[in-house]
Amino acid sequence: MKNNIAGTTSIIILLMTQLYTPNASANNIAQNLCEYVAADDKKRLRSLLKTQRIKLRSIFEDVACNGKNLLLFAAASNSNEVGEMIIKKLPKKMLRGLVDELTVSSATLGAIAKDRAG
Repeated sequence: MKNNIAGTTSIIILLMTQLYTPNASANNIAQNLCEYVAADDKKRLRSLLKTQRIKLRSIFEDVACNGKNLLLFAAASNSNEVGEMIIKKLPKKMLRGLVDELTVSSATLGAIAKDRAG
């Protein structure tokens, strides 16, 4: 009886630790985001955001790739598809502050951001 209770308790503790451990660390997610942006892989970027239940606008200011935010990094990496997707997901207010800097890196993305920001 005593052995059975100890076994049951250890199974419960094991299950609880598995339920509460995150699937991936924040650094790993940020690194994957940067890799997908650099590769201009919109499909994998969307998949990662969806599986981790992350909204792009909520992490935009916190994630930096090579010292730049995701949109400027996309422009520097010539990732137009991902850059356009990011522009569509960001609020217009945030885009207004980035249009000039974005236009310097990528005229295409700068024009799209300018049209969206108004």
